[in-house]
Amino acid sequence: MKDRSKFALAGIYSSRRTDSAHEERSFAILTCAANEMMETIHNRMPVILHPADYERWLSEEPDPADLLEPFPSELMTMWPINPIRSKGPEVLDPLAAEENEEPPLF
Repeated sequence: MKDRSKFALAGIYSSRRTDSAHEERSFAILTCAANEMMETIHNRMPVILHPADYERWLSEEPDPADLLEPFPSELMTMWPINPIRSKGPEVLDPLAAEENEEPPLF
């Protein structure tokens, strides 16, 4: 977030007992079409929820489909990182200008 606040992604969760001793859990993060900022790197993005919608997303409402839309670009920021050189929390630190080269494609 541009203001560096925490944010939540829309997800779904499932749990089922496979037998008396085991529980199988699964989850997925939902995606939507990319906003203007994110489409520069991919055509999809995670659904980011507005804080005012957290309670609604977690409720038993039958159809929160209108929440599954791109988050506004103007509330977000992004910068290049180098996950190859950084192994800890510093992976989120922006690269210095001299390091800001095109990352390898995987």
